[in-house]
Amino acid sequence: MPRKKKEESEKTEEEVVEGNGEKVKVKKKAKKKEEANEIEDNQTKENKKERTSDRSVLLRELKEKAKKLAEKIEGVDTESIKEELALKRETLVPLEDYVKTGIHLGTRVITKDMRKFVYRRRADSIGVLNTALIDEFIKKAVDYLAKYNPEEVILVCKRESGWKAAILFGEATGIKIFTKKYPAGMMTNIKLEAFFEPELAIICDPWIDRNAMNDAIKTNKKKIVLCDTNNFTKDADLIIPCNNKGGKSLGLIFYLLAKGYIEKRKLKNNLPSMESFTEEDLQAGA
Repeated sequence: MPRKKKEESEKTEEEVVEGNGEKVKVKKKAKKKEEANEIEDNQTKENKKERTSDRSVLLRELKEKAKKLAEKIEGVDTESIKEELALKRETLVPLEDYVKTGIHLGTRVITKDMRKFVYRRRADSIGVLNTALIDEFIKKAVDYLAKYNPEEVILVCKRESGWKAAILFGEATGIKIFTKKYPAGMMTNIKLEAFFEPELAIICDPWIDRNAMNDAIKTNKKKIVLCDTNNFTKDADLIIPCNNKGGKSLGLIFYLLAKGYIEKRKLKNNLPSMESFTEEDLQAGA
């Protein structure tokens, strides 16, 4: 094509573009927008379908699980479950007996070990132990103690406030008792005349009765330890959170341990009343 004609043709095309360019551009933009909207609508529909499908699958799975659970639950005796829960909630003695003996009253000092058993402090900073936990751990101690014969167990109580109750405990169960003074090295020194090697030691205070505690640790014997809020529980196999200083509190603990031990082992031993252990019978007669 001659150069002149080509230039004219290009000019004509440019003029068309210049003259109608805006309209052409607008049409192209509108078309692109329509295409984009159509693609977006299609994607949205697909996503909705997927979500609906996912929900349907999930709903079906949940229904299947619910059906399986219903099959497992079917035939369960709900009344027996209620009775079992009621038994678990029953305490060894009424709550008021725990309260009046002060078994729940600790000290102003609360160790890290005993913090979990304390549910509040009084206004005078005395730590108050949870009575439900006290009851629970006494039950555990009874079960633990009942595994041993009387001649395999000793109870050590150097604190004077617990002497009378400890003696009653020994008389009722046949378990050997050490009050006032524990013979140092009794469990470790075979040359001692008083040498005695029990399988289980009941320690009334891991600090006051530390000689017996240390002997039990050295000889690798089991230990049930009465712990107040100021005690450490290290090396104890089982603890009883309690007020291990008051006579009434110790009396109630020794009574419950003796009662549970006699019942579990089906002994025919005579058990003094709870009031005898806590010395409330003396107060009543005064």
